[in-house]
Amino acid sequence: MKLRWGLALVGVLAALLVAPSPASASVPVVRCEFTPTPDNPAARPVVRPLPFALTRGTVDVTFRFNYGPVTVRLDRGGAAPCAVHNMVSLVLQRFYDRSQCWRLTNSARLGVLQCGDIYEVEKGGPGYRFPDEVSGSETYPRGTIAMGNQGPGTNGSEFFIVHSFANIPANYSVMGRVVRGMSALDRMVEDGIIPTDPNGPLDGAPAKPVKIQRASVG
Repeated sequence: MKLRWGLALVGVLAALLVAPSPASASVPVVRCEFTPTPDNPAARPVVRPLPFALTRGTVDVTFRFNYGPVTVRLDRGGAAPCAVHNMVSLVLQRFYDRSQCWRLTNSARLGVLQCGDIYEVEKGGPGYRFPDEVSGSETYPRGTIAMGNQGPGTNGSEFFIVHSFANIPANYSVMGRVVRGMSALDRMVEDGIIPTDPNGPLDGAPAKPVKIQRASVG
């Protein structure tokens, strides 16, 4: 038990270091607030990220889906450095490995793949939450990766990737963009959606299960 948590802590510390950013004499950081949610405990054993995040450089994360790899470039210098820091921490702790993406939409308003919930849609987070990082000017074009939430300040492990566009309010923290693998998302959409009331015929579970076999930094 002690060894497992020790390794997890090493992973969280490493989350602050894995950043291919230009060398600099100073390392700008921002404070982050990760608040435990005892009424909604962690679906898998993870430790909270350290309460500060780098605000310079980018870091790539690759999600190896059963449809193929998708690489996203997370922007530490963007509007949501704490969200980026959190995602890297969860990836390093293997939180997303062997998980399923429970929601796929393809309507005129919303075209996204939603992942990060371990049990089902919006159930099974990391056991903590953190505030939104939005300016109100966010947009969500094709390829955007952003945090999902269940209301203001409820960010945890849930995220979505836009496969077409998302005409939604600027309430979701934008972390970065897909740089490789959009064709994998296109194939998920082509395979169809099992509709779930009350969201309509183009909002529900992927017709063919979409699974994250492994996620890794780099």
